[in-house]
Amino acid sequence: MSAYADEEIYEVFARNKADQPLHHVGYVSAPSPELAGVYARSIYDEFMWIEMIVVPRAAMHSVIET
Repeated sequence: MSAYADEEIYEVFARNKADQPLHHVGYVSAPSPELAGVYARSIYDEFMWIEMIVVPRAAMHSVIET
């Protein structure tokens, strides 16, 4: 659950080399995808990413559940 009712949790994926796959770097809570991108760029700035995406957690579907 997000900190505020109007916010959603977004999973953050990124890569720093073109020949590497995207990998999960963390998550942010934001009221919109645009702000989620801003938050993700400022929080996960430890590498020179060439690509970063945010995905609403609610849009993710389990393939195998434990």
